[in-house]
Amino acid sequence: MPDPVRIDGDEPARRAVKSATAFRTISEVADELDVPQHVLRFWETKFPQIRPLKRGGGRRYYRPEDVELLRKVAKLLYQEGYTIKGVQRLLREGALKAGAGPAYEEMALPLGLEELDADLIPPDEPEPAPEPKPARRRALDATTREVLADLLIELEAIRALLARR
Repeated sequence: MPDPVRIDGDEPARRAVKSATAFRTISEVADELDVPQHVLRFWETKFPQIRPLKRGGGRRYYRPEDVELLRKVAKLLYQEGYTIKGVQRLLREGALKAGAGPAYEEMALPLGLEELDADLIPPDEPEPAPEPKPARRRALDATTREVLADLLIELEAIRALLARR
C-alpha cells in the first residue's frame, strides 16, 4: 500500500523498525512473508509447531522463532513445491526446527531414498498420466451365442408376463 500523501508536504511518519527479538503481529508477518493473513491462520491449523501467543481479543503475536519457521514453511510450499503433508513430515522429524541444527537446505538425504514418501520430495517433472488400457474384446463362439440368445428369449418372455400383471 503506498504511503499516504500529507497535505502539509511533510513526509509521513515511517513505522519504527523493530528489533530482531521483538514480537510481530499477524499483519507484519503476512507483509514480511508476502502471504495473506488467512493463510497464516490456516497454517496454524496444519502445523502445530506454529504457536503464536494470543492476547486479549485473540490478537496474535509471533515470536522470532515462529517467523523463521513460517519463512521456511512458505519457502518449502511455494518455492520448493512440497505439499502440506510433506512439510508436516519434515516438521515431525525435526528437520525444520527454528534455530536448531542445520538448515533443511544443508541436510543430506538419508540412504534408501526410494523408501521415502513421494510427497516429501518435490517432483522434478509431473508424472505423465497413465494411458488407458484398451478393453479386451473376445469373439464369442457359436455355443455361447446360442446360450445367450436363448437367455434373451426367456428374459423377454418373463418381461411380457410381468407387464400383464
